[in-house]
Amino acid sequence: MRPVRTRKAVAGVAALVAAALWGAAGCDSASAHHPAPTTTAAARAGDAPRPVPHGRGSRVPYDFNGDGHRDLVVNDLAKGDSYGDDAGIAVVYGTGSGRALDPAARQVLTTRRDAAPVGGKPPATFDAEAACDLDGDGFGDLIVTTDPPYDGVGRPPVPLQVLFGGPGGLTGRAVVLGIPERARYGNDWPDHPVCGDFDGDGATDLAVTATGGRVSFLRGPFARTGAPRAAGDSLPGGGPVLAAPEPRADANGDGYDDLVVSAPGARPRLLLGGPRGPVRPGGTYTYARNTSARPPKLPTTGLPGGGPAPVTDVLQVADFTGDKVPDVAVRVHRGETRDLVAVYAGAGTGVREKPLVGFTTAGWG
Repeated sequence: MRPVRTRKAVAGVAALVAAALWGAAGCDSASAHHPAPTTTAAARAGDAPRPVPHGRGSRVPYDFNGDGHRDLVVNDLAKGDSYGDDAGIAVVYGTGSGRALDPAARQVLTTRRDAAPVGGKPPATFDAEAACDLDGDGFGDLIVTTDPPYDGVGRPPVPLQVLFGGPGGLTGRAVVLGIPERARYGNDWPDHPVCGDFDGDGATDLAVTATGGRVSFLRGPFARTGAPRAAGDSLPGGGPVLAAPEPRADANGDGYDDLVVSAPGARPRLLLGGPRGPVRPGGTYTYARNTSARPPKLPTTGLPGGGPAPVTDVLQVADFTGDKVPDVAVRVHRGETRDLVAVYAGAGTGVREKPLVGFTTAGWG
């Protein structure tokens, strides 16, 4: 039976990638060497969210409303109390202003309201895993992993679901990702979705894990039902953790996106894309250390006092301002009920000390 996929498990995979990119510098504690990100009036007062700005479509990654500005996905929201229900996933929409993000232009996604029910019941968890334009309409789509009801008999249901973007952002209920039976292998739960144009046809594909170190390769574009254009038998050469190469999805520049395969205690390996998908062994893979966007250490003074020591998580290293320089989005939290999220502009060999925007997710759920 599949173990429950928790947020800690998802965060653990991200931490491995972050450690490779930044040498784990400044990601695990608080410090007084940088100013606290200040919360916005909207975040402090708990104002109702503003409507999501409408876009016409773009090719910017993580742009769910297609207005040309990158959006931020936050998996772990501050909860009303440590024992309360999961507060959901937040999408904070980008803006053309110098603040990079508008915390009031946001959506909060929850299992009961936004997940596809399985067997008539909502799944138990809802964790954002990847984002890309699966249907090719110019609006980013969000892939989430869930923990659907399963009695342990037979092949388990697919836990991955898709929320499709549009002019007003992510709209409608999620749909279960369609993985044809021939593309599955064994009874492991499909996991670790990775977007990329692995076959070089211009459409976005998905690779997900299967049993025995195999890969389910789903060719795009995808229908709004969650079904891929095509999918053959599962491919060999995979592993328990899949990821995209950084900073370029096409690691060797041959016109096909590639796939990184990782396993505990082993060096990451590269699977090279081609007309048949990611099947060609590419040798060991080393993530390029990102020296231009080290995440800052945040101070304890930005959070209410008391409770456990604050922890800083790197959410994304990406260009939120459109200047082609990577910025850093971080979340510092004290337990599960208090947090601050901030975006720092990349500059030279580090980031600027004053955050572009800072806000709390308390009260969003």
